[in-house]
Amino acid sequence: MLSNPAWLRKRLTCIVAALVLLVAAQSIFAVELPLTLEQAWQIAEDANPTLKAAEASLAAAQGQVTDSRGLLWNNPHLSADGLRRVVPNPSVGDDTQREWRAQVSQQIEIAGQQGYRRAAAEQDLAAIQESVEEARRLVRAEVEKRFVRVLSLQARVAMEQELVALIRENVSIARKRFEAGEDTKLDHNLAEVELGRAINQLEVAREHLLRARADLAAMLQLQAEALPEVEGTLFANGRSPYTLEHLLAMASDRPRLRALDLRERAARSRLGLERAAVYPDVTVGLFAGREGPVQGRERIVGLSVSLPLPLFRRNAAGIGRAGTELTHAQIERQTAIRDTRASVMTLWQQLGSVRKRVNRLEELVLQRLRENQRLSTAAYRAGEISLTQLLLATRQVLDTRREVLEAMTELALTRVELEQTAGWAGSQ
Repeated sequence: MLSNPAWLRKRLTCIVAALVLLVAAQSIFAVELPLTLEQAWQIAEDANPTLKAAEASLAAAQGQVTDSRGLLWNNPHLSADGLRRVVPNPSVGDDTQREWRAQVSQQIEIAGQQGYRRAAAEQDLAAIQESVEEARRLVRAEVEKRFVRVLSLQARVAMEQELVALIRENVSIARKRFEAGEDTKLDHNLAEVELGRAINQLEVAREHLLRARADLAAMLQLQAEALPEVEGTLFANGRSPYTLEHLLAMASDRPRLRALDLRERAARSRLGLERAAVYPDVTVGLFAGREGPVQGRERIVGLSVSLPLPLFRRNAAGIGRAGTELTHAQIERQTAIRDTRASVMTLWQQLGSVRKRVNRLEELVLQRLRENQRLSTAAYRAGEISLTQLLLATRQVLDTRREVLEAMTELALTRVELEQTAGWAGSQ
């Protein structure tokens, strides 16, 4: 039976299919587990196309550095030629002579072009490496923003579910009181309307959560049907691990600004290279050959030196382009420094304002409203207040909880943007 090829192929096919299903099941299970922020970062770094494209640009810069580190920039030139010469000889007829010549020549730069070229290539490579780091930080920041939105909407859905359960309980009580003749038909209808509105708000929150999870899945390059759930906290009451002075100091050394500084240096090196190109390159050649008749064959060995005269073209176009590139790099770097500092200060003030708003809503407003809701529920069950008053207290609590959640979400998003703008690496 083991010698049957058809049976073996069928058996192997079954094994391979089982392995594929097992891997797929493990992948789906891994996606369905609640994702932490660190796990989301890792997935994005492994699969995000923007980061992969930035990393792919390193190969060209590394090749440029390799070329610039050669002993000489120009390759040696080898030339050879053969000559068949027919010399008339009246006594014996035409005399055929074969001659040859070979030459090796090397173009040598004499104005330090090699150093400028090597410096520019190394600075370009370092700038691209900093750009890759900046791209990684941008990807992480975008992942964290989408993570925060999913986390916020998950909390919103849970809050709306609590409200639906609470209003459904009040509707049940209102129905019993209406049947007992203690409440009017108007109160009963009002309770049903509030329940319908609460269910509608729950469905809207679920729709928003679905879109937010789809956006996060797209950022993480997950399958279309794999919509991740997340776990974490939106707001921490502890002090910030940094001050404004600390952030401003870090902002001046963030990867984007380092990349712009390196690009400015590379542009300056290229300007030096173009200015040095005004000086002509010396071409040195060594040649050898055999000439003359067979009886008197001459061996020739010589050294040649050639130097172009820079009379008509002085590389003005190359110098102009390099100067323009340097000016643009300087302007871009200065603008980025100014904008980064202004953005950090603005976001810092916004972060402090939102944090105060969250604390005020949580500590002062929400606690008192929760107490009012508890007292109103007890009073309604005891028949001391009407259903309208109970629903008003419930609605106030709900609206305030929504405001708190929105403020917490805004606080988290502002923090992410501030840390990204300043280049703070504490969480990354």
